[in-house]
Amino acid sequence: MGITIRKHRRNLSYDDATTLDELWVIAKQFDRSFYREWKDHWDERGYDEYIVVTEGRLPCCESPEEYVCRMETRREILAVLALCTEKQRERFLLHALYDLSHAEVAKLCGCSKEAVRLSIEAVRKKFMKFFR
Repeated sequence: MGITIRKHRRNLSYDDATTLDELWVIAKQFDRSFYREWKDHWDERGYDEYIVVTEGRLPCCESPEEYVCRMETRREILAVLALCTEKQRERFLLHALYDLSHAEVAKLCGCSKEAVRLSIEAVRKKFMKFFR
C-alpha cells in the first residue's frame, strides 16, 4: 500500500510501509531535516522560500555557469554512489537524506546497527577519496 503525505510543498511517500509508525518516524525525520535546512541556510541566502517570504521578491535564477557547476557536482555524486553496493547506497541515503539514526536504518533494513555504521563509513570513505 502506498502512502503519501504532502509537507512543506514536498511529497513524502513510503510505498512499503509495514506499519503507520514507520511512516511517522520517517515523516518526523523529514520535518527535522527540513527545519535544519531552513535554519542552516537562512543567513547565507541559500533558501529561496525564506527570501521570498521576508523580502517579497522572486528567488534569483541561477546563471548558466552555476547550472553547469550544479550538474557536474550532481554527476560526480551519482558516480560515487554508483561505486557502492546496493545495500551501502540504500543505508547511506536513508541516513543522509531522511536523517535517520543508525538504529532506525537498521530496523528498516533488517540488519544490525554495526552493519549500518560500516556501510555508511564505507560510502563516506569513497566520497572522501573521490573528492580529494
